[in-house]
Amino acid sequence: MAAGAGAAPTYIQAGRLLAVPGKPALGPSTIIVDNGRIVAIRDGHVAPAEGGAHLVDLRNRTVLPGLIDSHVHLSSDRGGEAGLVAYMREEPQMNSLEAQWNGMKTLRAGFTTVRNLGDEGATLALREAINRGWVQGPRIVDAASSISTTGGHMDGRGSLNDALVAHLPGPENLCDSVETCRRVVRRQIDRGADVIKFATTGGVNSGTGLATRMYEEEAKALVDTAHAYGRKVAVHAHGADGIKLAVRAGADSIEHGTVMDEEIIRLMKAKGTYYVPTLSTVNGYLERLAKDPNAYAPDVKKQIDWRIGITGQSLAKAYPAGVKIAFGTDAGVSKHGRNADEFELMVKYGMPPAEAIKAATVNAADLLGLSREIGTIEPGKSADIIAVAGNPVQDVKLLKSVDFVMARGEIVKDLR
Repeated sequence: MAAGAGAAPTYIQAGRLLAVPGKPALGPSTIIVDNGRIVAIRDGHVAPAEGGAHLVDLRNRTVLPGLIDSHVHLSSDRGGEAGLVAYMREEPQMNSLEAQWNGMKTLRAGFTTVRNLGDEGATLALREAINRGWVQGPRIVDAASSISTTGGHMDGRGSLNDALVAHLPGPENLCDSVETCRRVVRRQIDRGADVIKFATTGGVNSGTGLATRMYEEEAKALVDTAHAYGRKVAVHAHGADGIKLAVRAGADSIEHGTVMDEEIIRLMKAKGTYYVPTLSTVNGYLERLAKDPNAYAPDVKKQIDWRIGITGQSLAKAYPAGVKIAFGTDAGVSKHGRNADEFELMVKYGMPPAEAIKAATVNAADLLGLSREIGTIEPGKSADIIAVAGNPVQDVKLLKSVDFVMARGEIVKDLR
């Protein structure tokens, strides 16, 4: 049911209200939603005053803001050799349909906003369809195509033979000089990118490793051009040198950040750079390998084994040192709809549940530049609201079982 234009308001009676994660929860409360917006929060369980108003009884639930995943890839979660076969055999139009399917899994899991960090355009189309009201889905902040150097992590030609590559159109996401890096950022923005994403290092899934794959002046050109156009920048970086290069260049967030040292932590704190840990990628790896030990090519498997072994060590250093943390899963490597698995790993590696929830609401909204719209339950903000049984501040695993979801005033998932 939607609380759209002309509709009667919706009254949500909450047993416990975590209106601003990171602050103490409120007791029994009533949230009034109208025209897709939160218009008031009242103490106690208030009965609807308007005739025809809709009442949602969550008096035995904890109610909190819709969750935000700052790093997803909606167009697929078929990894390894199976993902490569799908890329070669399926028509590209299928990607948009798969993105919508995965988007709905994500939305029903309580993630009302995502930042999609790169595909070939499927999620740009989905974002527009959602904004037009054609289909349901989470709010999407999209990067269009991730940017790479030739032969780098996001140069998808590396897994194909030369005969196939010869028949592909020239990629629009590669840059190898200051001039071409500026051009490729402008191209992604022209396509509709809300955020720019590029890689300073190789990657695990591509088998390109930890080494830095970009020169300092190229990274600076990418960041400066994006910022000049009002776009934030997310940087894929695993190795320490590549992380430092990205932070010095002015990146707004470091994705993965697998190898951190004290210098990186000092730089990130000084620059205010967010860290998006993406710990639950390991779940995707372990599940695929359990089903098929040959799910990945041998050179990729070596890097996956390394990533599994080192996961969480950077978060264990960064969080207590005061680096800003935003929630992100890299769903697509892990399974869509299972985004909340990340919370358990964040807590395992040192974050209190309350801080992990804050990372997926208040902090992620700040990173995405959407703090005025989402991240808390306050009058004037979008009615992105979820509920769970029990108290997730005491047991963060409860967020794996979200049983009520409202997105922009529309009830997507109800208790019934």
